[in-house]
Amino acid sequence: MSQILVRPAEASDVDLLARWAVAMAEETEGRALAEETVRRGIALGIADPARARYFVALSSDAYGGAEVVRIPVGTLMLTREWSDWRCGDWWWIQSVYVAPDHRRRGVFRALYAHVEDAARADPQVCGLRLYVEKHNAAAQATYASLGMGDAGYAMYEVEMKRDSGLGNRDR
Repeated sequence: MSQILVRPAEASDVDLLARWAVAMAEETEGRALAEETVRRGIALGIADPARARYFVALSSDAYGGAEVVRIPVGTLMLTREWSDWRCGDWWWIQSVYVAPDHRRRGVFRALYAHVEDAARADPQVCGLRLYVEKHNAAAQATYASLGMGDAGYAMYEVEMKRDSGLGNRDR
């Protein structure tokens, strides 16, 4: 029987989370990220919870009553956005990744439930948000199955010309 446990990320998770972030960017957007830049960014985020909070999903399998080692199978990052309209914080779910061999096994559902429970327990949180690629129908279906809906916004940006970690591909 497999159980998914969720814990806060630790400094020892940085290398794995960086590899997963690079894989996610390639898989979902066809972007080649500079792993060292991503590694630095994740390390800074883990070290400063005001910047970001990372969570790691662990698979725990038991065979004949003996538990095997828990292995990391997924992650997500939370950031905050102040809403003056609501006098509270939106928590943004970002950098979602589930290892390919563990997809469609409830890993994201466990991560989301962990974050949603924490958000509901915090009176300063007014809601959860995330953004998803326009053509990622599988992810959109997953989010909808958890009760999330299209917020009705299009996202625009301007990127400052800095070391963005995008490798040699311009955004």
